[in-house]
Amino acid sequence: MRWSNGMLGGMAQELRTVGDHLREWRQRRRMSQLDFACEADISTRHLSFLETGRAQPSRDMLLHLAERLDVPLRERNVLLVAAGYAPIFRERALDDPALSAARDAIDQVLSGHEPFPALSVDRYWNLIAANRAVAPLLTGAAPALLQPPVNVLRLALHPEGLAPRTVNLTEWRTHLLARLRRHVELSAEPRLVELLRELEAYPAPRRNGAPAREAEPATAVAVPFRLRVGERVLSFFSTVTMFGTPLDITLSELAIEAFFPADAETAAALRGGIAGVLAG
Repeated sequence: MRWSNGMLGGMAQELRTVGDHLREWRQRRRMSQLDFACEADISTRHLSFLETGRAQPSRDMLLHLAERLDVPLRERNVLLVAAGYAPIFRERALDDPALSAARDAIDQVLSGHEPFPALSVDRYWNLIAANRAVAPLLTGAAPALLQPPVNVLRLALHPEGLAPRTVNLTEWRTHLLARLRRHVELSAEPRLVELLRELEAYPAPRRNGAPAREAEPATAVAVPFRLRVGERVLSFFSTVTMFGTPLDITLSELAIEAFFPADAETAAALRGGIAGVLAG
């Protein structure tokens, strides 16, 4: 397993009032002042005063409001600084000794998931680590897409990546773009906005000159990922795991995506060894 070095980006510095930030996050969550005031257990009048700058939130109140708005830790630091308080959430490099226990935990999860594929990504969907079941599935992808930092969404949807071998590309593409849009909405991260625009510009599957449509089976409980590997089609569903209540920005932005076999044939093929899968 390989871990990237360096920080995962710096804290954004914006010359806006804390009230501006609070109002923007509230609106991004599509909440009225009344809705948010009820959610945060404060009066609408007090919330209005905070957003307009007529009142200054205490440090504890600001953290309470940020929690209710599900503001990312990185942006909670921005709120604190805008209100005149020191940031409290640290951001360490992944190779920092203080994160060794977290790295070990992720490595254990990835290794323990074999022979099924699992990987860890940062907030930009850049690959941080993967287990041994992942690399063989990437056979045939353009070398440029496999150069660090490997962006797993780009790799999945690029015409020279996994897209040509994804049997249900239309529904898988729709699913991945919806996930990315949701992250853009939650984080307001400019780099994710750029990534979304790039991925949306990739050619979509077409049938008879029109965009292809693939209905999800009525019995499905999750969007499957069907990938042709050798002579077989492997079918997966995935789960995403995040660190619970992290206090470090880097850890809060890491995610583990584990792929499980969606049918007995896929399970048997992977338990039999990836070499056999590739051989067909």
